[in-house]
Amino acid sequence: MKWDEFIITGDPLILGAQISILISAIGAVFVLTYFKKWKWLWDEWITSVDHKKLGIMYILIAILMFFRGGIDALMMRTQLAAPNMTFLDSLHYNEIFTTHGTIMIIFMAMPFLIGLMNVVIPLQIGARDVAFPFLNNLSFWTFVIGMGLFNISFIIGGSPSAGWTSYMPLASNELNPGPGQNYYLLGLQISGIGTLATGINMMVTIFKMRAKGMKLMMMPMFTWTTLITSMIIVLAFPVLTIALAEMTFDRLFGTHFFNLTNGGMPMLWANLFWIWGHPEVYIVALPAFGIFSEIITTFSKKRLFGYNAMVYSIVAISVLSFLVWVHHFFTMGSGAVVNSFFSITTMAISIPTGVKIFNWLLTMHKGRITFSTPMLWSVAFIPNFVIGGVTGVMLAMAAADYQYHNTYFLVSHFHYVLIAATVFACFAGFIYWYPKMFGYKLNERIGKWFFWIFVAGFNICFFPQYFLGLDGMPRRIHIYGVEDGWFALNFISTVGAFIMGLAFIILVYNIYYSFRYSPRETTGDAWGGRTLEWATSSAIPPHYNFAKVPEVTAMDPYWDMKEKGIDPNKIDKYEKIHMPSNTAVPFVMGCFMFLAGFGLVFEWFWMGIVGAIGIFACMAYRSFDYNDGYYVSVEEIEETEKRAREAK
Repeated sequence: MKWDEFIITGDPLILGAQISILISAIGAVFVLTYFKKWKWLWDEWITSVDHKKLGIMYILIAILMFFRGGIDALMMRTQLAAPNMTFLDSLHYNEIFTTHGTIMIIFMAMPFLIGLMNVVIPLQIGARDVAFPFLNNLSFWTFVIGMGLFNISFIIGGSPSAGWTSYMPLASNELNPGPGQNYYLLGLQISGIGTLATGINMMVTIFKMRAKGMKLMMMPMFTWTTLITSMIIVLAFPVLTIALAEMTFDRLFGTHFFNLTNGGMPMLWANLFWIWGHPEVYIVALPAFGIFSEIITTFSKKRLFGYNAMVYSIVAISVLSFLVWVHHFFTMGSGAVVNSFFSITTMAISIPTGVKIFNWLLTMHKGRITFSTPMLWSVAFIPNFVIGGVTGVMLAMAAADYQYHNTYFLVSHFHYVLIAATVFACFAGFIYWYPKMFGYKLNERIGKWFFWIFVAGFNICFFPQYFLGLDGMPRRIHIYGVEDGWFALNFISTVGAFIMGLAFIILVYNIYYSFRYSPRETTGDAWGGRTLEWATSSAIPPHYNFAKVPEVTAMDPYWDMKEKGIDPNKIDKYEKIHMPSNTAVPFVMGCFMFLAGFGLVFEWFWMGIVGAIGIFACMAYRSFDYNDGYYVSVEEIEETEKRAREAK
């Protein structure tokens, strides 16, 4: 391979990105060196097993990926703003929509929600950390390595271009030569290992580490949705792992799992992908439902209406999510009986989903509602999500789907579902738990500007796409003509996309402004919360979370304590606390994973073997590592709690 094939050259957009990345990297190194922060970065963050810090790092990466995926979206909308545009050629457009879809689902939505889970769940159930802190750190670095491997493709070797679904034979060596598709396979494979480990970790944490007295049917709704989501991850991700491995073997070693030669089957990939892919929708939607439930109860000052019905609905959705995958390809000839079955199961999902809508509405009914920014996002979610859900039922009808399939109607539908549910929830949860992560609130006035502009831009961008779809505009086309008559709606849609981009800039400014000027929280209860994460002794919880784990006697335990006049931080006698030690092994293992993945992308098998040896060496080292953690002394706990009381 020549250097000009290894490093992407000749495209001014990519050249600009390369220069920006180089300048950013030099700037980061300079800042860390000038302020002597390398040791701080290593000790406090890279090797940390503290679930709160790992959660914050997940969220930071997710915001960065939201920026990357958003730039991709703006480039697509620019290309489609008017007929016969030449801003992007067809290959570049294919690469952009492939990376946009993959990044937004795998590297933005999931890590954002996993970050919030990491920050909140141990606090919410009264635990000092997750069940497996070492594995938690390893999960994070495995995700980062997969993300990094996927993202460098656009400057080294070339991006994947077969869509985020990577259907065969489009993704085969014959139709998609070069390293781009290999980046997709290895990036998702490595990051998927981290996600699977997180699912196992969260399940064990919730089952085994709840505070005394917290029964399953007393758990906060975000904890419930995290538990069910983790179960879906554990069941669904192995399917993706196997599918990715089989396609990797097809491309690197000439096997025939997914091509017709020697009995392979392209449709096998489509089935395996969507057996994982549709549960994946609920992996990013169910935690969102939990976040909205927490916020609506807090700002309505009421207990969640129909708690039991909500739990049963979530369980029903998780089961049905594995029985609907064929609705993604009704048109591929499965036959009337098969299509009818999956049409019915798909429509059935709307029943438990509708139950939850009424749960939230009736929770707000007669509540003393405060419309702070997290609540605004939660209220806006309901009508926008209903629009996406109702159009989803339209798509579930197999006969009608023949008309909608692969049009912009579908594009609009899934953006109304995923943005209104997942992205709105990410913003709502981020603002809601921001004081718990950083010790101060984001500015409310700027936050409302951000909210109104984003929601307006979202509807201006995606609502016209329903009509473009009904007018026959197919998705994944990079150009159209004047005679098609799609100019006006496409132009409006593009204006909406740039309004959303403006809103993102306002969010970033709010983070900067609030860091400079927002008053610091002096208590751990910034919003008048109901669950245990608000019961910590200080705004930012100490690394051991609770000096003494509170005992739970009722649902919404912290609200119950406040009503009874109980201070959970009034403790007569402290006891030493056992905590896990930091570790560098996951970071080192992640570096070897990157080496192995990069070698396989370019079919440099010697490099892959070196990376694999390094990974196994780290596993062997860990197997003989007998570090059992350390104890936080009573004196240190007393000093920490004393400072927290004095700050109030």
